[in-house]
Amino acid sequence: MSDVENAGYAGWPGPAGPLDEAGRDVVARTIEHVCAAIDAAPHDVDPYFHLRLADVFPADVYAQMLDCMPEPDYYRRMSGRARAKLKADERTKLDLFPEWIRILPPGKRSVWEGVGVALNSAAVRDAFMRRLAPGLERRFGPDHASVGMYSIPVLTRDVPGYSIGIHPDTRWKAMTVQLYLPRDSSIEHVGTVFHKKDAEGRFTVATRMPFVPNSGYAFAVGQDTFHSVDTVGPEVNTRDSILLTYFVDRSLLERAQNRAKRFGNFLFATARSLARP
Repeated sequence: MSDVENAGYAGWPGPAGPLDEAGRDVVARTIEHVCAAIDAAPHDVDPYFHLRLADVFPADVYAQMLDCMPEPDYYRRMSGRARAKLKADERTKLDLFPEWIRILPPGKRSVWEGVGVALNSAAVRDAFMRRLAPGLERRFGPDHASVGMYSIPVLTRDVPGYSIGIHPDTRWKAMTVQLYLPRDSSIEHVGTVFHKKDAEGRFTVATRMPFVPNSGYAFAVGQDTFHSVDTVGPEVNTRDSILLTYFVDRSLLERAQNRAKRFGNFLFATARSLARP
């Protein structure tokens, strides 16, 4: 099954129906454009190897994404450790999988279904693995190209008060990608901050990703991939982005854990869908 035909994503069938011909064409074009953006992205090694992404989505697709942002009640709170660190609903999310996308109104559903299929594609995964090879090799060794990856794309919305302290990301993650979705550059200052850690354990700011339209960053997760987000201020309405996380999917435990989480979310999404009027 091709990336475009796989509306279930990431090895899970899901309830979404097959894309129509127009939808398949948009997805194919989006995959090609995203892969080209990854290949063209400049890299930096300060404070660790990362990509600076620009012009990620086709212009018309990006415009549709902005126009079809879900209403707040379609999002849900973060789960696990991420939820425990947040106050109220400072960060909420909508998983870009069929079981969650199906609750959206039809017009918005088709847009986000296409985005989900594209970001879950093997072509996009392989492009990131190819470009982030230096970081992946440092962590996984010479066989890094054969490490399994389980993709989870999540539309996230941060509101004033949200912040996250300096952290490297959990070892369960192999690659972290964040795609920024603002309408303009007026809140450029709320991008993710990358940090260096010195021999005494002190952190200094190395760089800040500009929060500008259709941009983002990507890095292979390691012990020193420290990053944070400063407190989002009242000048911000919403800080919208897509977190595309590739979880390590190599051992039996990792594979079981990734699919168990997906199945649990599938059941939760089904229950929530049935409860909606």
